[in-house]
Amino acid sequence: MSSTVTESAVSVVKCDIRPPIARIVLHNPPLNVISVPMMRRLAQTLAEIEARPDVSVIVVSGDGKAFSVGVDVAAHTPDRVEEMLANFHAVIRAVVASTKVTIAAVHGHCLGGGAELAMVCDLAYTAESASWGFPEIRLGCYPPVACAGLAALVGQKRAAELILTGRTIGGAEAAAIGLANRAVPEGQLAALVDECIGNLLNLSAAALAVTKKALYAWDATHFDKGLARAEKIYFEELMKTADAHEGIRAFLEKREPEWIGK
Repeated sequence: MSSTVTESAVSVVKCDIRPPIARIVLHNPPLNVISVPMMRRLAQTLAEIEARPDVSVIVVSGDGKAFSVGVDVAAHTPDRVEEMLANFHAVIRAVVASTKVTIAAVHGHCLGGGAELAMVCDLAYTAESASWGFPEIRLGCYPPVACAGLAALVGQKRAAELILTGRTIGGAEAAAIGLANRAVPEGQLAALVDECIGNLLNLSAAALAVTKKALYAWDATHFDKGLARAEKIYFEELMKTADAHEGIRAFLEKREPEWIGK
């Protein structure tokens, strides 16, 4: 059995591959903000794992006290937002297309892009104390991945509420509405994930890969089209509004936004 460990004090992504399991850990203290360098490293790591036939399960988690509070707000500025979304959505598409079973292990804050990353994993287990949400609307923006795929998980009305209000929910509610599979006390999360992995490893990796393809045959087509449409609206309409720019500026300047409705 071979093992590959990539880890350093300054790395934004830790990857521990011990076939048949690969563990990806977001590592950008203190709250694992998803920066563009992290996105690129995640995409590279996922590609490397996908090429390994000896790996059948990927676990994604966050280091320290959070899963992730989401994408770096500074990367939403007009001169950077297109590059940011291209890199982040490359990660999302890699997770969705992966032939491996992907598991999100969520504790602490799981917000915005962090919640989008967790929601596109095949399975998501969460600490009851975790906080989930899509707060982008408070910045005058919206979460394209959630706009494209959240309703399929939690239903249209719940998706609309979460995206349009930016409301944050706890891990127990996330599991109750279908955003996560199960919620447990944080101290039991690792054991729950290991139990799931144990069950998966008793099954055929080949059968799981083909079953994933069949399972998402319908949704994947609509998700891909929906995400492309959400991206188009983001660039061509949202980023032309004064309020979107004001929301980002206000956050970076640590003040309340002054909306003008345009």
